[in-house]
Amino acid sequence: MQDYDARQARPHPAARLFAREHMAGAMNRREFLGRATALGLSAGAAYGLIGLPAPARAQATPQTGGTLRIQTSCRELKDPRTYDWPEMANQTRGIVEYLAEVLRDGTLAPVLLESWEANADATEYTLNVRQGVKWNNGDDFTAEDVAANIVGWCDGSVEGNSMATRMAALVADGAAAEGAVEVVDSHTVRLRLAYPDGTLMFGMADYPAAIMHRDRIGTSVLDHGIGTGAYMFDEFRVGERVVLVKNPDHSYWGEAWLDRVEMLDYGTDPAAWLAGADSDEFDMVYETTADFLDIFDSLGWVRSEIGTAATVVIRPNQEAEIDGARPYADVRVRRALQLAVDNRVPLELGLSNHGALSNNNYHVAPGVNPDHAQIPGHDRDVDEARRLMEEAGMLEFEHELISIDDGFIKATTDAVAAQLRDAGFKVKRTVMPGSTFWNDWTKYPFSSTNWGHRETGIQSLNLAYHSTATWNEAGFRSEAFDGLLAQATAIADNTARQEVMAELEQMMVDEGVAIIPYFRTIFRHYTDGLIGAEQHPKYEINIHRIGWA
Repeated sequence: MQDYDARQARPHPAARLFAREHMAGAMNRREFLGRATALGLSAGAAYGLIGLPAPARAQATPQTGGTLRIQTSCRELKDPRTYDWPEMANQTRGIVEYLAEVLRDGTLAPVLLESWEANADATEYTLNVRQGVKWNNGDDFTAEDVAANIVGWCDGSVEGNSMATRMAALVADGAAAEGAVEVVDSHTVRLRLAYPDGTLMFGMADYPAAIMHRDRIGTSVLDHGIGTGAYMFDEFRVGERVVLVKNPDHSYWGEAWLDRVEMLDYGTDPAAWLAGADSDEFDMVYETTADFLDIFDSLGWVRSEIGTAATVVIRPNQEAEIDGARPYADVRVRRALQLAVDNRVPLELGLSNHGALSNNNYHVAPGVNPDHAQIPGHDRDVDEARRLMEEAGMLEFEHELISIDDGFIKATTDAVAAQLRDAGFKVKRTVMPGSTFWNDWTKYPFSSTNWGHRETGIQSLNLAYHSTATWNEAGFRSEAFDGLLAQATAIADNTARQEVMAELEQMMVDEGVAIIPYFRTIFRHYTDGLIGAEQHPKYEINIHRIGWA
């Protein structure tokens, strides 16, 4: 018998608003599902509000046992709040889990929560903690663990803690606000927000939001191995291999099929990945790059793809000093760089057109992010670019454009550099290995960065362009922008929210914050017979969900 779902009986009033907007054509289905489930509706209840049955998610049940070999980078671990690569989270997902997860269709599903509810204006959330879960050290998993993690996420004093930006509505003076996080009972947490935020649960499902034992917050999982997941580390060698095996001393609350998972590092050259696949050295890749799609198809492997808001951001840092001056503090210089580039060229040369052209140079993806607003598009204008650069007295300045040596990122950055030179600007290209580049990625005067998918544009703007954001690599600080971003975060009505988003997007263009040429379609190949290995918009690989047919 199907369990009774109280969330379906009493849908959130804002979810009814979203349903009406969807039915009127003002909101697409992915957008509706994401926003409705973020407020606590189950996927079934959300589909029901728009008169549709929930799609069957059932797949063939995997067999128990077996080994899975994955090509992926193997990275050094640290405090999960400071994770800045999805691969770090994938290495630990078998040990430490999340309160919720975002599925491929954009819906939020509970993991260590059984459910959650938001009040009418999304200023109060009630988190219902999953019953019967234990840590692998024998301790009970309770609301105290959840509350301790949320308080830790709010700690702005931790260097690199991007979760503080995601939890901004709970933060005051760099820490969790008094009364913002309340343990109601052993399995209930109540959150009181300073302002409405319908994206809060998306933040709690993002990859730096791994739930740690309340006594281990601030540590690396590798230091102790304590978690709620079914697996444990068997081997961990940075840059070589990470091996996880079923933990024989832990009774896992859910289902896990595989006995052993080997994550194997083949470096950054896709040709090496192809050689490994052709030699049957692994069973799935982390990502298939555009130039290798057809040849992986020819191996008989299964192709999986999905459109995302992932992109490459080529940004001048407004605060960076070069020889005692700040060349990119001048908006004329930044706008000149934007206007010198036709975004179609990096889309073609960087991605072989496997993506969507950016409407203009702002970090909100049309057709993917539900809060995208249409503003006038971008056109290359070399004459205006040269006029602005000359007016700023920078026509003879040599720009050093830095990138990692990764394939599509390097190709995209090369395409931008070539167009800047074609416009008459002096450009020096510097290409670094990732081991060097990522040490100072937020500080380079002019560089390109690979940004991952976020479910809403509000999330991307908060993470990258808010004045206090940990990942604000553009050095863009604007009280006006911050104020508009707070307004957009708090608005439930789609039309009203898009009006504010249009202002934010236009401000990014007018301020010349970055060159953002496209949004990526991402791919993955895997051998036939794997279940649950499809590409995820955020590259998530949850080994609890994968098995062999």
